[in-house]
Order: sequence, then C-alpha cells, then structure tokens
Amino acid sequence: QVEVVESGGGLVQPGRSLKLSCVVSGSAINSNNMGWYRQTPGNQRELVAEIINKRNRNYGDFVKGRFTISRDNAKNTLSLQMDSLKPEDTAVYYCRIYWNWGIYWGQGTQVTVSS
Repeated sequence: QVEVVESGGGLVQPGRSLKLSCVVSGSAINSNNMGWYRQTPGNQRELVAEIINKRNRNYGDFVKGRFTISRDNAKNTLSLQMDSLKPEDTAVYYCRIYWNWGIYWGQGTQVTVSS
C-alpha cells in the first residue's frame, strides 16, 4: 500500500507564493508518473502539473509559468512551488502517483487565495 500525504496549503493573499509538498511512502517515489491536480466544488479534478519519466514536465494551461513542479527522491517528496497566486487558484490540491499499475491519491490540501 502506498501512502501519499500532502501539506503546505493555507490562506494566502493574491500575488503571493505557496509551496505544497507531497510525501510518498517507500519506493513509490521512483514513479515515472506523478503529479498535482486540483478541484473546486462542482467541478472535476484538473491537471496542475506532472512529471513523466522523471524529466518531462507538463503544466495546465492556466499555470502560464507561475508554478514549478519538482521531486526530491532523497526526501521522498514531490513539491509544487506556486508563485503569483490568483483568487481563481483557490481549490483543494491533490497529489497523484502511478505505481505498480495502481493510482494513489492523497487526501488533499486546501489552498485559498484571498485578500
């Protein structure tokens, strides 16, 4: 069983930054497909950023250079640096890992961007 635990969410003013972290248990941090999604009430989860094959990074169109996804295998951590945050970035952010033919999600962390 893979454990996925997000942290780092909170309330932040527009234009400020926030860094989300996702700690992944065991060897699942070696996944070739891991990423961040977000969801708002009444909407489907949407891709924020992902790392494919440990080097290719894809971002949602709305990111427009504001977010950076990274991984630190030594710390079993997947991170999402979010800069220039906007009120429309308010959502629950989830970490997703593909490992051994299974898909694992964390419980989510709330990000609220408001003045």
